[in-house]
Amino acid sequence: MIWTSSTQALDITKAKHIAVSNACMGCHTFDRKIVGPAYKDIIRKYNGDKNAVAKLVKKVRTGGSGVWGAIPMPAYPGLSDADAKTVVDWIMIGAPMK
Repeated sequence: MIWTSSTQALDITKAKHIAVSNACMGCHTFDRKIVGPAYKDIIRKYNGDKNAVAKLVKKVRTGGSGVWGAIPMPAYPGLSDADAKTVVDWIMIGAPMK
């Protein structure tokens, strides 16, 4: 397991549902770049950063560009902090599909 912060309480089924229902999988996969970075590259970039979850939750909710290229990530302001954190935690443990 790559990430250890709160992973014991992580509901993988819920995390996958949030990711799929908010179109995350349309731009991201685990192992290759589509529009946005591959989840494995996100893990590599942020692994060991104690502020990673807060940074990534903010990025999910407010969107942005420039970190991974010129194509902007859309904002998801309607996604709660809790749901955004669930998805970020799921990504950081390798986005398991089972």
